[in-house]
Amino acid sequence: MDALPLTTSGLRRDLGTLESYATLLGILIGAGIFKVTSDAWALTGPSVILAYLVLAPMILATSVAYSVFLSTPLGRAPGGEYTHISRTFGGLGLAFLGAWLKIISYTGALAYLASAFADYVLQLTGGAMHMNIAIASLVAFYAIHVAGVRWFGRIQVWMCALLGVSLVVLIVPGLFAIHAANYRPFFTHGARGFLAAMPPLFFAYAGFESLAQTAGEVRDSTTRLPRIFIRGISATMLIYLLMSVVAFGVLPASRLKLATAPMAEAGAVYLPVGAAAMVTLGAIMAVATSLNATMLVPSRIAIMLAEDRVAPRWLGRVSPRTGTPIVGLTLTLAGALALLVTGRVSLALNIAVFALVALYLLHSVALLLLPSRNPKLFAEVTVAIPLWVQRVTAIVSILAMAILLVQMVVHDVTTLALAAGWTIVGAALYAFGRTG
Repeated sequence: MDALPLTTSGLRRDLGTLESYATLLGILIGAGIFKVTSDAWALTGPSVILAYLVLAPMILATSVAYSVFLSTPLGRAPGGEYTHISRTFGGLGLAFLGAWLKIISYTGALAYLASAFADYVLQLTGGAMHMNIAIASLVAFYAIHVAGVRWFGRIQVWMCALLGVSLVVLIVPGLFAIHAANYRPFFTHGARGFLAAMPPLFFAYAGFESLAQTAGEVRDSTTRLPRIFIRGISATMLIYLLMSVVAFGVLPASRLKLATAPMAEAGAVYLPVGAAAMVTLGAIMAVATSLNATMLVPSRIAIMLAEDRVAPRWLGRVSPRTGTPIVGLTLTLAGALALLVTGRVSLALNIAVFALVALYLLHSVALLLLPSRNPKLFAEVTVAIPLWVQRVTAIVSILAMAILLVQMVVHDVTTLALAAGWTIVGAALYAFGRTG
């Protein structure tokens, strides 16, 4: 399977370098440290800071595979891992199952982020109407995406700018408000607790690959995106480190374990009222940028599934007027609203990290086998990463992801069962699509 339709989707290349960085940074910071810090602290205490550093090389190693594949002609299509894996192994089934689990995960993440957005808005403004705010946020970002990817990009950049200002306000003075006693004990539950904190903390990094789904809408995507992956993830790692240092150094354990918005509460300790509100606004922007980027992903995967005829053609239809996949976006909105309103977000969200880690592992295997399985595609790699570096990082990623998967299964067998259930559903859909 060497050929890949690259010009039939109808997407418009209205995104540039700035919008791409905003997409990557927004989804990472919003989906991560603003929500998982207090949960991870309960497992391992201030050693969360060390855990972020331990995870960093794993994520960078995993990102190399995306940079390599995106530097080939596949980097002009929005399929991401689906196209990379299917074109490496020459088959659609395994790639389809990975794409299916990713769509489920991102739909659950949308519902989760909408609820988180409502939490932060209410913290800033007071009042109630949590569900109304969450629903309104989903509908608003859906409308932005329907209007055109140009609007998605512009709004993402402005929200990231506000987020950046709030991070400076939070971090710089926070470094001078740290109390060393708050870091003790550094490991509250020993090695076992430290290892248990890895999977939830991985959620902070999970989602970085979403940038690959913009490949059909970024100008010069095969040149821009490989560089943005490495640089953007490196910048995010530094931000995570500084934010966790401040949060654990400022908030005592008694407050941190009860914090639903730890960064905003940390800022309230040492900042005047106006500046503390700016941090809360930044938290809102962080979740909003993540919502905006997450909304994009399922519909772009659907385009490639439809082009490969493993999904109905109408599912990947792109509006000639707006250049957006309105049908796919509408189904994404409907799924997220259904999970949110019924309170069944966990049905999709609980497999999110598991599914993404498994997909990262498979994607790194594809990179390792690319020269032998698809030498023609390998010959089209243009990114300047030596072959030995590609192989070493692929092996590091495979081992790291395998360890994380084992760790997740050991601590939560129900996640494996839920992932297996969704996989069976996906296999049935694939079989039906191939015979239909």
